[in-house]
Formats: sequence, structure tokens, C-alpha cells
Amino acid sequence: MKAAIVYGVNDLRIEEVSKPKIEKSCQVLLKVKAVGICGSDVHILEGENPFATFPRVMGHEIVGEIEAVGADVTTVQVGEHVVVEPITYCGKCYACRKGMPNVCEQLKVSGVHVDGGMREYMVIDEKQVHSIKKDIPWTTAVLTEPYTIAGNVTTRTNIKAGECVVIQGAGPIGITILRIAKVKGATVLVTDMVDEKLEFAKANGADAIVNPAKENLVEAVKNWTGGEMANVVIDAACTPKTFEICFDLVSVAGTIGVLGMNEKPSAIPQINFMKKQLTVVGSRLQAYQFVPVIRLLEAGSLTDNGLVTHKFKFEDIKSAFQLIHEHPEQVKKAVLLFD
Repeated sequence: MKAAIVYGVNDLRIEEVSKPKIEKSCQVLLKVKAVGICGSDVHILEGENPFATFPRVMGHEIVGEIEAVGADVTTVQVGEHVVVEPITYCGKCYACRKGMPNVCEQLKVSGVHVDGGMREYMVIDEKQVHSIKKDIPWTTAVLTEPYTIAGNVTTRTNIKAGECVVIQGAGPIGITILRIAKVKGATVLVTDMVDEKLEFAKANGADAIVNPAKENLVEAVKNWTGGEMANVVIDAACTPKTFEICFDLVSVAGTIGVLGMNEKPSAIPQINFMKKQLTVVGSRLQAYQFVPVIRLLEAGSLTDNGLVTHKFKFEDIKSAFQLIHEHPEQVKKAVLLFD
């Protein structure tokens, strides 16, 4: 079978490797059907992901069809369509005991710490696959993992119906957060520096949009909320500056959700936390979000709706990464498809 392997910075090769075999009774053999390309995959290829090791098969947005199952597998059957949950965890450490396996001391992420889905077949534990109805297109099903990221941060920030939410950044993750926040009944304002992205956000349910390059964001949020400011602010732009301005955008007793892994420090005075009695939460990957997201996809509450802009044959993977590198403004989500 073929696999796409990264050996180092910008060193991506498609190679012929042995087809994996089930070695444990709890495992399944998956024929990969589609893999989404995430920004973190681009960072791995460019040597900018601090968690990845080489050589590595990338890909954590994975969907496929069950080809074989181990003797003790009971929750899925041969022929079922499934979405892969790309994390493993110990179940015993403090984070796991707190219901946060996504930050387990022994966390491993497919496509980062261990090989992922950019290959024709993979063997994975039964507990990491979730069935999805066969009438959901592969290119929609592959959005499950990005939607779980949104599900996690909207859960961490405890978004409720009727609350005013500001999302900074209208990239793919910002759009998935928007869609889930709307499903939860929030009123949402989205910010971005690119008007085309803002128009896409508006078409996807944003109640208001603001380009901070053209208008004062703090004043815009103040006017939008009648002076109260946003009950929840989520930074999906992930720069030191966007994190800092969250404290000016959030209301008294509000919540800030942080998604970025930027290592540059931000200057935040202590009084900004104390005076408004703020809750500031980090959100990494997801915890227990796959089943609810799949149910929302199956119900039609979450869709593709223009998020997948480019589809490539797996063999054309280098062209896909080249397009993302050279023309990122053209690509919302690119998906690799397997025969």
C-alpha cells in the first residue's frame, strides 16, 4: 500500500509500505477513504510543530470503512463507515481522572506523535473509531474532527443560548466554532482581517462581522452588545495581540477561550483578570465530543456548506500542500481522497 511520509522539513514522500495487520483482539483494520489537511499538518511539514517527530505519516482528520475486526471487537462491524478519534490516553493520570484525557500525561495524537491517516490502510483500537451513517459523504464526515475542536472550546467556555459570543478569526476552526455556537443558541460576532472570510462567516450564520483593520473592534463590540461586551470571547486567530484584546472585548463575569499554541508572551495585567472576575480557559483537541458531533452531522444541524473548498487524489498530496502554501487565501479545507 501507499503512505505519505514526512522525513524532515518539506521532505514529503509517497512510498510503498507493507499493509498493516491486526495484532490485538481489540483492533480494527481501516481502509482510509478521506483525510483532511489541517493547519497543524502544514506546520509539521514546515518544521514548525513542536510536538511532531520524524519520520511521520501525518493526518488526524480521518474517515474510512472497516475492512476487518479483531476477535473482541463488538461496537463496529465490517463495512461500517467510521470516523477516527485521533488521540490515545492512559485513563489514570490526574487529567484523565478530571475528565480531560485530551491533556493526558501520556497523550499521543495520530499524525503527530504516532503515524496518522495519510496512508491507504491503518490499524487502530476499536475505542478510537465511531460509526457514522453511510449517507454522510466522506468529504462531510471528514469534518467531524475539526467540529470536535469547536465542540470542546464551546463546552470549555460553557456557551449557552442567548449569550453574546465573539470569535476572533474566520478560518476553518473559527467557522466550525461559529456553527456550533449557533447550534447552542448563541448570538455571534466574528472578526477577521479578510473581508472574504467575513462574508463566508456571515453566510454561515454570524449575526455580525467586524474587520479590525477597518473599524475599532472594541467600540464595535460595545455597540453590538449595548455596552455590556461579549459574555464569551474565543481567540481562534491565536496571536499575542488577539489574545490581549480578548480582555477588552469580554464582559464582567465573562469567559475567554484560548486555542493558540503561540510561544510569544502576551502582556496582560493582573487587574484585567481580577476586576471583571474573568474565567480564562485553554482548549486543546477534544474530550468526549465525537459522538455529539456525529449526531449533529447525521441530523443535518452541522454540514459542509462550502467549508471543503478543494479535493485532491491522495497521489496528488504534494500539489495540495503546495496550493495551501502558495495560496492559503484560496483554501478553507482541502481533503485527500482515496480510491
